[in-house]
Amino acid sequence: MIKFITKSVFIASSLFYTASYSNSTSTLVKNNSQEITNPVIKTGADNYEKYLPLLKNKKVGIVTNQTGILTDKTHVVDFLLEKKIAVQTIFAPEHGFRGTADAGEHVVDGKDQKTGLPIISLYGDNKKPKPAQLAGIDVMIFDLQDVGARFYTYISSLHYVMEACAENGVPLIIFDRPNPNGRIVDGPLLEKEYTSFVGMHPIPLLHGMTIGEYAQMINGQKWLKNAVQCKLTVIPCVDYKRTMDYSLLAKPSPNLPNDQSINLYASLCLFEGTNVSMGRGTEKQFQIYGSPYLAKTNFSFTPKPNFGAKDPLYNGKECFGEDLTAYPKLNQLELKWLIKAYQNTSDKTKFFNPFFTKLAGTKKLQEQIESGISEDKIRQSWQKDLEAFKKMRTKYLLY
Repeated sequence: MIKFITKSVFIASSLFYTASYSNSTSTLVKNNSQEITNPVIKTGADNYEKYLPLLKNKKVGIVTNQTGILTDKTHVVDFLLEKKIAVQTIFAPEHGFRGTADAGEHVVDGKDQKTGLPIISLYGDNKKPKPAQLAGIDVMIFDLQDVGARFYTYISSLHYVMEACAENGVPLIIFDRPNPNGRIVDGPLLEKEYTSFVGMHPIPLLHGMTIGEYAQMINGQKWLKNAVQCKLTVIPCVDYKRTMDYSLLAKPSPNLPNDQSINLYASLCLFEGTNVSMGRGTEKQFQIYGSPYLAKTNFSFTPKPNFGAKDPLYNGKECFGEDLTAYPKLNQLELKWLIKAYQNTSDKTKFFNPFFTKLAGTKKLQEQIESGISEDKIRQSWQKDLEAFKKMRTKYLLY
């Protein structure tokens, strides 16, 4: 396994990237009445002097989507073709190559209209590249923007791509990207019997790793089928530190429109396993929650079909709940909204559905909420597992 590890040098003690999905220029921070220019983060894709020599005279496959862009917003596929790299095939995860499909929507194979390259879907029945789809490919690239949550399926696609590459002798190069929730390691660990595409490894809900670090953990812990290991190279970010704020260069998926939704995502996504909407079918996805079955409040919304949800939960029905668009930045997984909604729902027997256990990765969380256990005590029940995970995690960290 080859690692490119770059130590970051930071000019100021506080780093702020506040513009939504744009950090393409340096940011000025006032410190003791002086303006200090912070360095711009270079993603792995921007760190091209490290990877272009590895791709010369090679036939290349790439797993990417609309998040695979350089800081100047050039798509990585266009950049590689401009540099005369022989890209053969694009592999697309959930939401498709251009990121327009709803969550869970079937994504079909096709052809990219701009480049003419074939697109193979890695969502639905074909989650793992087949040997025939890798035939003639000398090296595979993986460039997706993750958000640091266990049930965000890009890391599940990573698992299957690594496994296919290992089994077929294809080296994998990961263009690393910052984790916008990189400072947070929290939540219950997934128990093996609840493994699914929304949770494949024994990690907490928020893992606090970049996708390159996570790939090294998959390899190092031998989590691939038959304990195979992938020949892995991670192209690191430059001037990145996991404790810094970071605004993504593009929406990672249709229902994560801004920094606030990404920060609240892990906490509110647990509502997917209940009868509560977290704003799909509105312009405030993953920033609000509500249901027709919750007690009436001063805040309500009515979901309607939109870009991110063709048939949202409670389409056309008024939902009562809470607006979190101005809520302060989270530094942990929050359960208080889930607990509050459960307590205030009109029929508690219909609150949870079977998907909740897959999202939580354990039956215990539902049982704890139903039993009226406090959030503090629920948190305490995670701590032993979290400490063991954090200790194991240290050997895979790059930043």
